[in-house]
Amino acid sequence: MSQVVLVVDDDPVQRRLVEAMVQRFGYQVLTADGGDAALALLLGDQAVTVDCVVLDLVMPDLDGLGVLARMRQAGLDTPVIVQTAHGGIDNVVSAMRAGAIDFVVKPAGPERMEVSLRNALATKALTGELQPVKRSRDGTLTLADVIARSPAMQPVLRAAEKTAASTIPVLIEGESGVGKELMARAIHGSGARRAKPFVAVNCGAMPENLIESILFGHEKGAFTGATEKHTGKFIEADGGTLFLDEVGELPPAAQVKLLRALQESEVEPVGARKSVKVDVRIISATNRDLIADVKAGRFREDLFYRLHVFPITIPPLRRRPDDIAELARHFVTRIAAEQGKRLRPLDSTTLSRLAAFGWPGNVRQLENAIFRAVVMADGDAIGLAEFPLLTQQAPSSTPAYSSTLWRDPQDGDDEPITLDAAPATSPFIDPDAAGYVSITERMSRIDPASLTMTRPQMALTDSHNDVRPLEDIEREVIRFAIAHYNGQMSEVARRLKIGRSTLYRKLDGLGLNEANGASADGEAKAPETQDAG
Repeated sequence: MSQVVLVVDDDPVQRRLVEAMVQRFGYQVLTADGGDAALALLLGDQAVTVDCVVLDLVMPDLDGLGVLARMRQAGLDTPVIVQTAHGGIDNVVSAMRAGAIDFVVKPAGPERMEVSLRNALATKALTGELQPVKRSRDGTLTLADVIARSPAMQPVLRAAEKTAASTIPVLIEGESGVGKELMARAIHGSGARRAKPFVAVNCGAMPENLIESILFGHEKGAFTGATEKHTGKFIEADGGTLFLDEVGELPPAAQVKLLRALQESEVEPVGARKSVKVDVRIISATNRDLIADVKAGRFREDLFYRLHVFPITIPPLRRRPDDIAELARHFVTRIAAEQGKRLRPLDSTTLSRLAAFGWPGNVRQLENAIFRAVVMADGDAIGLAEFPLLTQQAPSSTPAYSSTLWRDPQDGDDEPITLDAAPATSPFIDPDAAGYVSITERMSRIDPASLTMTRPQMALTDSHNDVRPLEDIEREVIRFAIAHYNGQMSEVARRLKIGRSTLYRKLDGLGLNEANGASADGEAKAPETQDAG
């Protein structure tokens, strides 16, 4: 839907001229013949949403400065472009002080008006995108700021809203990069403790010998190097929220001390003579399966039940395709502003390819991909060329060949070669050999162009769901590389980032030389044919 511009002018001829001009630029137009009519549209009972106002400064009833003053009093931050036939410096200064974003002199040319409108609308969009960033840094981010249009996120938001109204301990679960800390900040900012501190600590990044000091603090001289008193994270968060990120990474000794702090609502700084009472709301997060860690003895069961009172699981980005376009637009606007660039919105083709990508790194990977694209963009637009990971990925309709194709049935307990979703005409299958094709035969059949369009998937577990030996995985990778580069051993070594002599040693050690027909000249031998005579 195009953006809406309100044109306010008491001169009907000038009003129609500007209206036609703005429509030609591709925007929707509303008109008002005076200041009172404009305020009725903007602030009345039937108020409409407007993206920009082109406002005449001199009007008989309520002039432009009066309209600006009423808009600001009502808290309306719609950008306003003032136009007048009198372009004196005093008028410009007065309009800008009243809140106008730009000033044009009648009759404004189409080029000047188009640039002014584009800049005003870009400023409005940027303000809207940067507000959540500012609120996040100020600790006032709310659940309304979370970009979550996908149906998979609606139960998450409903659960988060319920927890925000209480002090119940929350455990946020999800893959790395899905936005667990953002959700924790939004829960804090939507609750009664939003005016108090939000303190985040990464449990996996703390040195084991300093965990107690970081969490609970220490007194001066408590240990070697403690030259001054340190306030721990629990005391810093007193009255507010303490966010324990990657809580599953805590070592057993630290888990005991954390449990006591949660049970007693008090901490004892290292070297202190008495405990300190704290009032802290705990929100923790993990990308691990804590139930499995409890069963394996890696995580205390009593601490688990203290943290796992209200679990919230954030789905990975691949299960939230409806959010990807909105997130991409948000990141482009924010990062372009941070980098001092003016960029047009992403086109529909790029957005659809972004939505079709798997994003194993979730929202964090998407943000970093947008960051790279913004930096690499030469003009004012970002296209597929700025996203190499999209151009290298096969379209979603292309069948993906399983890496189990490269397993050799003669390698012990490995399963026979299988194909996950390959067409019946796949060059990797030989029906006369129970599905097994020699490496040299595969090399003779392979089409390098078709390989660049597939994404083999490495099987890391065997048929018993046990992790495969590193030697088997290395053998599989080398086999695939030899087939992928058509037996060009120099290229194989270069792509694997090892020397050719190292490659040949690995071929010998893994028993691949005979199967691959590798020769000392660096190329794989072609399959030998038997003389018919």
